[in-house]
Amino acid sequence: MNWISNYVRPKINSLFSRREVPENLWTKCPECGTMLFHRELADNLNVCPNCDHHMAISPRERFRALFDGGIFTEVPVPEPVADPLQFRDQKRYPDRLKGAQKSTGEKEAMLVVEGEIARTPVVAAGQDFSFMAGSMGMYVGNAIVAAAERAVALKRPLVLFSAAGGARMQEGILSLMQMPRTTVAVQMLKEANLPYIVVLTHPTTGGVTASYAMLGDVHIAEPNALICFAGPRVIEQTIREKLPEGFQRAEYLLDHGMLDRVTHRKALREELVTILRMLTRQTPAVRADLPAPPPEAPITPPAPQDA
Repeated sequence: MNWISNYVRPKINSLFSRREVPENLWTKCPECGTMLFHRELADNLNVCPNCDHHMAISPRERFRALFDGGIFTEVPVPEPVADPLQFRDQKRYPDRLKGAQKSTGEKEAMLVVEGEIARTPVVAAGQDFSFMAGSMGMYVGNAIVAAAERAVALKRPLVLFSAAGGARMQEGILSLMQMPRTTVAVQMLKEANLPYIVVLTHPTTGGVTASYAMLGDVHIAEPNALICFAGPRVIEQTIREKLPEGFQRAEYLLDHGMLDRVTHRKALREELVTILRMLTRQTPAVRADLPAPPPEAPITPPAPQDA
């Protein structure tokens, strides 16, 4: 009986048991609770097809959908001092960075690239909220300065996608110093007469909102994105009053003049192309490439006939 119980029965069960489904194949929409297949969700740019809820999307995935053919080139960013304050809370700061790098596959919280959107050359920068909440540290400051310098050197507009919880506490005052640094970088673009477009995604808060995220020539937000300096819970506890419905959300800020547009993620590419080409005084974008006409065969004159 021991041989049957310990060997034969487990062997039979392993042959006929159901295979476990990997957990990363399905994603539950936090808004409506619909279970979404990963390929369907990726094809829809991480937007729920049932309720249109905009989920987080990494800068690299966003740029693949944004640039022509998904092709772009990364712009190098100077590396700051690794741990200038020797900060430690529950973990050492370098350990937190390594953990974030392992989970996201990115070096830091901002990615700077260059490429073409509908044949419109641009420099773009995107924050990754999954990397330590997209917090603004010295690397993010260096990235924005590098993006602005590259845009000025190439005479291209700069498009920035913001998503952050604010300044990075592990870098203290050095993190807060990135606010004036990035403001100077934006001023470089304005002095060069180059457009600076900001796309605010969920969430954009804290010192990021108080600096480069609100200095654009045009401000576009994704639907229902939280955009604020202090969060609604902090404000409610301070003033001891109930805030209006949808307070600090993109649609509320659009109604009160803080934003220029609220645009669906799937329509964002076309809108960016239209705005960028208008601000740079270019002709409307070519929507599709037609194949070249086949070469015409040479016409040979008929041979003379004998009388």
